[in-house]
Amino acid sequence: MARRALKLASLVAATSGIYLYGNKFLDPNDFGVVRVGRAIATTAVITYDYLTSLRSVPYGSEEYDFLKSQVHLRSAERLRELCCANRGTFIKVGQHLGALDYLLPEEYTRTLKVLHSQAPQSTRQEVEQVIREDLGKEIKELFVSFEDTPLGAASLAQVHKAVLQDGRTVAVKIQHPKVQAQSSKDILLMEVLLLIVKQIFPDFEFMWLVEEAKKNLPLELDFLNEGRNAEKVAHMLKNFDFLKVPRIYWELSTRRVLLMEFMEGGQVNDRAYMERNGINVNEISRNLGKLYSEMIFVNGFVHCDPHPGNVLVKKCPASGKAHIILLDHGLYQVLSDSFRMDYCRLWQALIKADMKRVQKYSRRLGAGDLYPLFACMLTARSWESVNRGIDRSPVSASEDVEIRSNAAAYLPQITQLLNNVPRQMLLLLKTNDLLRGIESALHTRASASSFLNMSRCCIRAVSTYQRSKSHSLYRRAQISLTEALSLWQINLYELFLWLKGSRLGNWVIALLSRMHHST
Repeated sequence: MARRALKLASLVAATSGIYLYGNKFLDPNDFGVVRVGRAIATTAVITYDYLTSLRSVPYGSEEYDFLKSQVHLRSAERLRELCCANRGTFIKVGQHLGALDYLLPEEYTRTLKVLHSQAPQSTRQEVEQVIREDLGKEIKELFVSFEDTPLGAASLAQVHKAVLQDGRTVAVKIQHPKVQAQSSKDILLMEVLLLIVKQIFPDFEFMWLVEEAKKNLPLELDFLNEGRNAEKVAHMLKNFDFLKVPRIYWELSTRRVLLMEFMEGGQVNDRAYMERNGINVNEISRNLGKLYSEMIFVNGFVHCDPHPGNVLVKKCPASGKAHIILLDHGLYQVLSDSFRMDYCRLWQALIKADMKRVQKYSRRLGAGDLYPLFACMLTARSWESVNRGIDRSPVSASEDVEIRSNAAAYLPQITQLLNNVPRQMLLLLKTNDLLRGIESALHTRASASSFLNMSRCCIRAVSTYQRSKSHSLYRRAQISLTEALSLWQINLYELFLWLKGSRLGNWVIALLSRMHHST
């Protein structure tokens, strides 16, 4: 009798499981044991591959470098498959790693970059469930129309186009329903696995990644925080008429649902789109540099996720001006005044090729004896170029190859450096790399003009800070005069560069040359 009851219970459980799975109510990823087991297995395979594949090969030989590249590639592909399978937080961390150009081997960054286009999508039923739970109404009660296919899906949420009952077209950002519950467990799992890997490979130091995820994920999962960030940055940068930030509709926004003004355009790295629409690529690149220099050096409030899906461009039909549309305001870095001033002065030293000050301010930012490596990471230039002056010559193809090779060769030192610098620096490094990726796609790598704009922001930031700390009217006037003279020198130098590159400038140079030869 007991055996028959057990058989019947097993049959009912199996049938229910198959039914639920077939109807998408049950996902294997919802089971912690599945997610944990998959992560442990992937970590074990990657660790074993590194331990065995390079064991009998002479370090530094061509064969060693070739095999190491192959292990990097296999490991990156396994990591990508793990992120795609476990989704949510894993994809978010994988995207972060994929953005660390010049900090990680190219095999990893190239392989993990595709995670931006492989984020999961919530079903219509899941979307309806989140809206019902958070807003207390059905989709048809809130919207005249609601597009089932999302405009974009990210690791934590997806965005749908909709029309409100009053006719306003909006973008509706909806959090994936399971992310909130899984995120804290996923981060704990990553922390444990990374600690184990560090025991096997003492030079492997990526705990900073978990620490950043611990701090930032709760903020990114709170859409009300994102809305506040959007309004703050729009007010802070209101003087930039080329910048557009979507308006937030607070009456229909919660921690998991965010309603915004609908804005569309081409991605900022889509050069072909800009050429089709008559948008000046160099102007966009220059304005993006101005935007981020202002955020980093002057305001200390930095949008830290400028991947191409979050930065759109569009030509305004009425004015003919090109606008930069900044989306996804969940992740911002707030810089302390002391950090911001040291960072300003470091960049001023880098632009002037003042190596003593480069060393001084790199050390103050935690780089220690690794300050040459730190300078190369910040500028994405070789140490030779840093010594010569980063604004003196553009990046060559050979220098690009050299930088990538060094990233692989100096991985232990890079990870050590990332553990030593202030936490504020980590997101700035990621932001720098994302901006460089956009410049590379547009073929507008940092020019003398972009460094001059950066210099202006540094001068203004340092002067403002010094005035705030001074109680003497005479001293404040002296600071203001020095600031005005420094800015005037930059303007004069920029005029010289413009004349040098213009037809008029070429004519003047040719005339002076003829006069010189005739005398």
